[in-house]
Amino acid sequence: MLHKHSRAPLTLLALSHACVDVYQGAVAALVPFFIAEHAYGYAAASGVVLAASLLSSVAQPLFGALTDKWALPWLLPTSTLVGGAGVALSGVGGIGGSYPLTLAVIALSGVGVAAYHPESARIARLASRGSHTAMGWFSLGGNLGFATAPLLVSAVVATGGLRASPLLVVPALAGAALCVVAMRALRTPAGDGTRESSAPVGEDDWPAFLKMSAAVICRSVVFVGLSSFIALYARERVGGGAGGSQLAGTAALFTLYLGGAFGTVVGGRLATRYGRVKVVRWSYALTVPAVAGTVLVPGPALYVFVALTSAGLYVPFSLHVTLGQDYLPRRVGTASGVTLGLTVSVGGLASPLIGAVADTVSLQAALAPLIVLPGVGWLLVRKLYEPKG
Repeated sequence: MLHKHSRAPLTLLALSHACVDVYQGAVAALVPFFIAEHAYGYAAASGVVLAASLLSSVAQPLFGALTDKWALPWLLPTSTLVGGAGVALSGVGGIGGSYPLTLAVIALSGVGVAAYHPESARIARLASRGSHTAMGWFSLGGNLGFATAPLLVSAVVATGGLRASPLLVVPALAGAALCVVAMRALRTPAGDGTRESSAPVGEDDWPAFLKMSAAVICRSVVFVGLSSFIALYARERVGGGAGGSQLAGTAALFTLYLGGAFGTVVGGRLATRYGRVKVVRWSYALTVPAVAGTVLVPGPALYVFVALTSAGLYVPFSLHVTLGQDYLPRRVGTASGVTLGLTVSVGGLASPLIGAVADTVSLQAALAPLIVLPGVGWLLVRKLYEPKG
């Protein structure tokens, strides 16, 4: 039986979420190092991002469906360790030019991340008692993991090269321990590990859920496309020599991820005041000019637009999760897997196309189509309704 009023388990889950999502952010942060040490082109480098996304995209709804039927708390620490092990081995896999091995271990990490999100989001929703603000804090944990990733990767790999990548397993070890403690805190001593019974309220609205999910995919393509290439793009647009160029790229990626942390917290508070659907609509609309500035404005102003883009993309992030759960009240695990995981990882499927255009034309030309996608997302969500949560 879950404790109704304990904040500690939700805090522990948010911290474990940070440890897991370090590995989603780490893949993009590793791309410049793969290019530098292994002479990958843009297309080959984006294939690494695809590897993390492809199996994850397939596995995510499957894990969601499983958690709709059974309580699987053991998935949390296990998936955290798998996600970390894959990234930790990626640099070692690349030694000797083993590109296929690198792709394989990165894909393994993607499966680990996919397994974590549906069950963790379901448990967090119960622990938060449906609070938009509380779910925002849970999502914030993942955003902070994203934000920490480029700093962690830079600290480890910039000093020791890709051979030092096994050190990146440390967050996974910490995250697995946090998951174990959180699950113990969520249960009374008499708990038997079975799912807490609660009759679902209302009917599943698949058309509304699928429409929202399509919008989130648009958002995902923008975010993953930028996170995969913003470090390289900032080096081109800001410049400043080899050392300054590397710093410019790391700073841009960090800004992209950190702005997401801010947006997530603000999104929960705005939704409490104005309603989730209204906040989601305005977020998509305002992200269009922010992405345009990121792609088109040169010099240090790039960082301002990156921060605005990140906030715009992440204000609706936790709201997507709770909306999805309310649109599919009988399939909360599936809804969580899609909104929190699948529609994030599926953006990576577009990365090879972006990389191919960048190799053929220019990186700016490859990123330009991202400007219109938040507008498409706005068209998809503008007629959604506010469900009764």
